[in-house]
Parts: sequence; structure tokens; C-alpha cells
Amino acid sequence: MIGHRKIGVLMGGLSAERDVSLRSGEAILSALGDRGYDACPVFVDRDLDMVLRQARIDVAFLALHGRYGEDGCVQGLLELMGIPYTGSGVMASALAMNKVKAKELFRLHNLPTPPYYTLAAGATVGEAHGAFGFPAVVKPACEGSSVGVSIVRDLAELEAACDEAFCFDDQILVERYIAGREVSVAVLNDRPLGAIEIVPSRTFYDYGAKYTAGTSEYHLPARLGPERYRGVLTQAALAHRALGCSGATRVDMIVSERGNEYLLEVNTIPGMTATSLLPKIAAHAGLDFGALLEEMLGAARCHAEASGIKERRVAQLPFPGPDRRVGAVERH
Repeated sequence: MIGHRKIGVLMGGLSAERDVSLRSGEAILSALGDRGYDACPVFVDRDLDMVLRQARIDVAFLALHGRYGEDGCVQGLLELMGIPYTGSGVMASALAMNKVKAKELFRLHNLPTPPYYTLAAGATVGEAHGAFGFPAVVKPACEGSSVGVSIVRDLAELEAACDEAFCFDDQILVERYIAGREVSVAVLNDRPLGAIEIVPSRTFYDYGAKYTAGTSEYHLPARLGPERYRGVLTQAALAHRALGCSGATRVDMIVSERGNEYLLEVNTIPGMTATSLLPKIAAHAGLDFGALLEEMLGAARCHAEASGIKERRVAQLPFPGPDRRVGAVERH
């Protein structure tokens, strides 16, 4: 059903993860071309609606990361234009991108996640932190790829990390640091494919460790006992469903030194670069890169049908005319 359709690979975008998105998009575009698909790049900027009308694609393969791409904005535009797309829908994308809302849903579904509190711009960091303790992890609420993330061990580091995180977002998350193994689980069409353990050479799995070859060590499958391994797969699948995700996701977790699992976040558009975790896990499960992309495209069709999106060419939509214009603290 997809083979005769024009596939637009949406890449680039406006977020701090633009470079990673371009690398993911180029890898996807190359693999689809090798498999004989009619695929073209669609570079995402603020004129995306007009670009889509000119490109006249039938299906959108999303390779966007971060704001205005992974948070439901582009998904909403595609639904308005009647274009099926890969990945999760508008609501699930928005919830997963907002780490605070995601953690609220994890707690609502009795899924384990580290204790945390939130800070809004203007809050007094020392008073807000109180007896929360150290070490702690500071994160912008709505960024990915560990952009703006810091591990802090005292009040001075906390204040500096909060200043940095506020450069990326108006709300930040301060989370209890959990010592343990960093594990990521790939989920495809509601089914966990496997879990990989990451051992970064840096303090934690930050932006550089994620996208610089040779800076992290990977263990696939993750070095966990059989019961614990099944546990992380189960928790990841439950987190995927709790947020209403579809297609392919990557669920990041910590398995503590005592063997307890803690959910950190769900990535609705995982990276697809040479160092990305989803393709590594899929390959270990028997899906090479091209086969993984085909599975994601198949889910795009199903997602569109489930959402009631009628398939029609973009050219049938009217072209826009020239006059169209487009301090609190919370603890958990």
C-alpha cells in the first residue's frame, strides 16, 4: 500500500536538535531510496505548510526532534492537511515531550519514576529545593537529547544548572538522581523489541555521548537477569501505552543498584543516526534498518486510519492567500 506513494521525510526543524534531525533524515532517506521507495526530503521551517503543498507528498516520515516537531505541532498540521504520518498522534506527542506531564501520567498509572519538583522562572532555587537533597538532575521540561540537562551535587551547582536550563524552557524539572544502569527499551506497535544498556564515558549519557561515535559502550541485550529484563520490557510497554503512543518509541529508564526500575521519559521520534539506540535494538531483534522503516510506515497508515484522516492529495487543499497570517513550585 505504501510502495506506490510519495514519501516525504520531514527533517531539520526549529529546535536545538536540528542537526540530529538532519542526520536522522538523511539516513532514513538513503535507506528508503535503496529499497526503491519514492522518497524526498522535506526541510522543516516556519513555511512548512506551503512546502508540503508544493511537495505533494502522500505520507510523511517524521525525522524531527525537539520542539515544533516532536511535540505535536507538526502532527496537528499534518492531520489538518490530511497527510498520514509516522509515530504518535498529537496528544501523545505533546504529553511525551513535556517531561512533567509525562511523569504525572506515570504516577497516575502507578508506574515508577524518580521523585521530582518543578520550577518556574523567577522562583528562588534554594527555598524551592529545601531538603530535597543531592545529587539531583536538572532538566528543561520540554527538550530532548539531554539538551540543558545537568547532574548537580550542591546548591551552587544547582543554581548554575537552573540558570542554564531556563535558557531552553520557562519550566524546569529537578529530579532525584538514581544511581544505576541506564537502559533504553524500543517499543514498536505496542510491542517491546528489547533493551539496551548504555555505559557512557562521561558523567551521564549527555548530548555528546549520544551523538559522538566511540564515547559510549553498549550492551545488547542489557546486562540484567531474566526476571529484571522482562520487568523493564513490561514497564516500557506500559509507559508507551499510558501516554497513548503509537508506532515506534524509545523508553529511557534507570535500573537502580537495588534492582528497581524507574521511568525517565518516552521518546516518540527516536533518533535514527548511526549511533542511535532504536536501530541497534531493532537489528538485534531481527529487523534491519530498512525493515524497521517499513514497519514504521505501515504503522503510519494504520495510525491515519485510526485517527479518521482521509487520504487525499495536498494539492486539493486551497492555497493560502497573501493576507493569511499565520514562580510556582510543585513537588511530587
